[in-house]
Amino acid sequence: MTLTDYAKAYGLGKKDYQYRMLHGMQPTLEVLDDILPGRGAYSEVPLGLVQIPTDQIVGTKTGGRSSAFAGNFMPILRESTEFAQKWQQLSDSHVTEGIREPVKAYEYMNKFYVLEGNKRVSVMKFYGATAVPGIVTRIVPKRTQEKENKIYYEFMEFYDLSKVNYIWFSEEGSFRKLQELVGKQPQEVWTDEDKLTFSSIYRRFCAEYKRLGEEGVLPGDAFLAFLSLYGYEDICDKTTKELKAMILNMREEFGLLEKEESVDLKLSPNEEKRPLLNLLLPTGMSRLKIAFVYAKTAGTSAWTYAHELGRLHLEQAFPDKVTTIYYDAVTDENIKEVLCRAVEEGCDIIFTTSPAFVQESVKAAIANPQLRILNCSLHTSHRYIRTYYARMHEAKFVMGAVAGALAGGDRIAYIADLPVYGSIANINAFALGAKMINPRAQVYLEWSSMKDQDVYEKIGRIHADCISGKDMVIPEESSRYFGIYCLEDGMPRSLAMPLWHWGKFYERLIRTMLDKTWKYDEKTSDNKAINYWWGMSSDVIDVVCSQSLPIGTRRLVDLLKATISRGEFNPFSGILYSQTGVVQEDPGVSLTPEQIVKMDWLAENVVGRIPMESELEEEARSAVAQQG
Repeated sequence: MTLTDYAKAYGLGKKDYQYRMLHGMQPTLEVLDDILPGRGAYSEVPLGLVQIPTDQIVGTKTGGRSSAFAGNFMPILRESTEFAQKWQQLSDSHVTEGIREPVKAYEYMNKFYVLEGNKRVSVMKFYGATAVPGIVTRIVPKRTQEKENKIYYEFMEFYDLSKVNYIWFSEEGSFRKLQELVGKQPQEVWTDEDKLTFSSIYRRFCAEYKRLGEEGVLPGDAFLAFLSLYGYEDICDKTTKELKAMILNMREEFGLLEKEESVDLKLSPNEEKRPLLNLLLPTGMSRLKIAFVYAKTAGTSAWTYAHELGRLHLEQAFPDKVTTIYYDAVTDENIKEVLCRAVEEGCDIIFTTSPAFVQESVKAAIANPQLRILNCSLHTSHRYIRTYYARMHEAKFVMGAVAGALAGGDRIAYIADLPVYGSIANINAFALGAKMINPRAQVYLEWSSMKDQDVYEKIGRIHADCISGKDMVIPEESSRYFGIYCLEDGMPRSLAMPLWHWGKFYERLIRTMLDKTWKYDEKTSDNKAINYWWGMSSDVIDVVCSQSLPIGTRRLVDLLKATISRGEFNPFSGILYSQTGVVQEDPGVSLTPEQIVKMDWLAENVVGRIPMESELEEEARSAVAQQG
């Protein structure tokens, strides 16, 4: 039997050896001594007895035995050699008794290199063992700013808590995110039961995931995306059959993980040319039933009120083709139930208007492929739903120019809500607009979502000449503290406010469904997630000015709006400076849409900072975790 097994192992080794040779790869085992940094650039830490994942055993410590094995640890020496006889004896021992003696190995960057026991590892790999017991010494490199080094240090912190060494990620922050997703506090140690449960679910996931053949995405990255969507507790309760179906349904989502830019930002409505005959003849599409899902009520939330106006606009725009319903005061706890109800009530399209609803929106879309679900969020990379938002920074630039023109001095206050995608661009655009009109203008930044903060008391101490407050009016509040305003005798005098015209957005989007150009976006997106990010050019964003504004300021506003709408001016064009130095030094270049969305710096004339997550109120932290 052992001769037959060695022949099989030898055949696997030769096949792997030839493949590597043909593809310009090292055909034999990696040698740790050949890749270690110089002396003094690393330290050694004994880990004791460790269960070493066989998939992560990639080589030997020294070069002496490297040439006896192919890169997959299968033997490449002929059956007549003494090496082959010893391999056969170990194979016999494994079959009759099981190999229990630990090997000796070094771990470096979460890969393992054998010092003693290469043939034992070879036999165990041949028989499909998932782990090999070993006495392990860890090689710890010095900290650097390289991405892989940073990920490795995050892994070591995670390993100290979990003793899990068989999962790896390609992005920073992933190990901390995994600790959170499995329900653990940042420094909480895993119990033995925790380890067994996690091992079981991860092994089952990997087995099914590998069957998909998504070779470009690490299993760890895919598993983290899977956990983020479905939740750890829910996954642990699933049968293997259920888990397999869920993984198969997420195939397109996994494909997004290997794209450097996984989101396709659509900056304007689709203007695909359609044949004249199609425009003249009815499309044949039946009446659409559309649901709107709101986190709050239209009376208590300016955000919900703006979307509710959009829903009513939609009904007026398509009285014979569209029926709408809405669900308000929806929470994280009942969003799943609400989406199920919308499906049962025969809705064709669902707009979920809060980023907090994105995960349940994706789940509902996967479960109901005939359904079109869109979530109001920015830069959310999910393939099964589309997302939408508006380029509010365009309006903020115009408002900053108004503030710069009308502020009696150089101090302008800006009240921001949450440090999420898009909000930093809004702050900076406002500051740049103010500086364009008044080069000495300083924008004092305050965050309404920070713990133990009285924003208005702090603004009072600044003695600001103008204040940029909440963007929109809350219907059930009589407050006038919104948009840009000045304080006169302690009372606000409104100057201008931004306008989210969601009705225009919904009308244009539904029109693409009615005239059957909806699918055109998919054709042009190269399998990326689709995010509609429209602005002034699409009439989705506007600035409304007070009648009391001087005629010259109103003409300035009209000029800026017109040039931005025509694409002749970009608020983030030319030389740009942050609080820490030059961001862009080419006067003929503008920031890309992706750079604007992911902006993480503040303009040089902003006085303030971006808060840490720990400084935010509880409700704000959950929003930032989703969209920050």
